[in-house]
Amino acid sequence: MATPPRFRIAALPPDPFAALFELDDTALAARGARRFVADRPRTYPCRVSLVDADVGEEVLLVAHPHHVSPSPYRASGAIFVRRHARRASPGIDEVPPRFRSKLLSVRGYGTNGDLLDADVVPGDALEACIRAMLERGEIEFLHLHHARHGCYLCRVDRVATA
Repeated sequence: MATPPRFRIAALPPDPFAALFELDDTALAARGARRFVADRPRTYPCRVSLVDADVGEEVLLVAHPHHVSPSPYRASGAIFVRRHARRASPGIDEVPPRFRSKLLSVRGYGTNGDLLDADVVPGDALEACIRAMLERGEIEFLHLHHARHGCYLCRVDRVATA
């Protein structure tokens, strides 16, 4: 029996967003971005830290090109980023706890950026879905999205095994 594929979830780096927090609201609006102060828990999920903003915490809503590809599947979408967020770095085969309570869309892409497979799963079934897609050798990486709103969540990469 073959060893199941291993994976690592990759959060976005904070650097591309840091300078945006120094802009005033007019300059943010000119870039299509907005500033918010989290007013409810579990409502502003940060794509850098992979946790929700705390009530009272400053966040930005920005358009982010999450699938930069020469294929017709090139895509961008709105994401939240917390001020002073530190990049999450889940371990191999680790799923952040907050993902477990979400309905997630899992999208598998090939080396040319084409979408090759997709599914919608509850968060507690995520590992099995990830492994099943990565067992298909032509799938190079995955993207996770919140299924209901369609917002990009993170990338999932295959981990090479020895």
